[in-house]
Amino acid sequence: MDACDVLIVGGGPAGSSCAWKLRNSGLRVAILDRQTFPRDKVCGGWITPAVLDELEIDATEYARGRVLQPITGFKTGCIGGPPVETRYGRPVSYGIRRREFDDYLLRRSGACLLPAEPLASVDRSAAEWIINGRIRTPMLVGAGGTFCPVARHFGARVNREVVVAAQEAEFEMDQRQISGCSIQEETPELYFCPDLKGYGWCFRKRNVLNVGLGRLDPHRLSGHVAEFLKFLKASGRLSFDVPSSLPGHAYLLYGAAARSVAGDGVLLIGDAAGVAYARSGEGIRPAIESGLLAAKVIAGAQRDYSAERLELYRTLLVERFGNSTSDWPTRIGLRLPGRVITSLAQHLLASRWFTREVVLNAWFLRQNDPVLDST
Repeated sequence: MDACDVLIVGGGPAGSSCAWKLRNSGLRVAILDRQTFPRDKVCGGWITPAVLDELEIDATEYARGRVLQPITGFKTGCIGGPPVETRYGRPVSYGIRRREFDDYLLRRSGACLLPAEPLASVDRSAAEWIINGRIRTPMLVGAGGTFCPVARHFGARVNREVVVAAQEAEFEMDQRQISGCSIQEETPELYFCPDLKGYGWCFRKRNVLNVGLGRLDPHRLSGHVAEFLKFLKASGRLSFDVPSSLPGHAYLLYGAAARSVAGDGVLLIGDAAGVAYARSGEGIRPAIESGLLAAKVIAGAQRDYSAERLELYRTLLVERFGNSTSDWPTRIGLRLPGRVITSLAQHLLASRWFTREVVLNAWFLRQNDPVLDST
């Protein structure tokens, strides 16, 4: 039977960041994933400079042979309406391809990789977990996304949770499509639904285009996606058709999930813990930060993985992300009629100050959030 000190289930940014932070801890760390990397991942795919700092990634080194598209501005508005353009004059984010980014993080994590093996069984023997009948570990980390099998084993029920549902596609454009795409590489475009329950995006990374839409209310999601794609074509942003039946995925917003993220010998991180930012839905940075915080707790536990010792992780999450969503669109939406919300959305999203300072700087770029110190 194989053994390790820490077994992380899921090789995405949360899991690989946790393993990377533990690389000098003296602990034997393994990552189990049902897929073989590199693998495709449905995701808008952009990161802020804070992510590079927190993971000590050299941008020049990473960009060799990989996509790292500088983002220096945004166009934002309501679906069907005119955009407001915001320029920064410097890179405030970077476009990445998750296939490349996740593989890079996983390869440099220093962990023992166990690819192409789904988690099939979880058993308890004394103070150890027995995974798939052959791997012994005292510390289990669930990093397998919203539908993480570790989270499900410990009581998560996705069908009873409030999730954001999204559909999106990322594909390489041929020459005809490149000529028919007016989206600028350094300027992603974001358009909110009139009821403020979601938004669509169109983001170009060299010859790669990512288009999608996510909503807190999943009803008629395909209809909202089709409407958004129709708007992109009617407004001249795309001259070609994007299939309205796009791959889908779902995720939990921080503060809206009732999952227990810490227990005896177990922690949940990333989307498995439901840490995506409530206002933007972004999951990469909070997933990475949750992985770094989990590693800090694991290393500091000195091999005592009792629930009492690991409870510190829950405290650190609250200190970093807050105790509730306090989500502006959701709070407004609970109290105002639909026509008032639509009118208010159009008014606020037409404001250059509101767009720059609130929507972009506060919600999407999180410029007020300092780089995480996980030492």
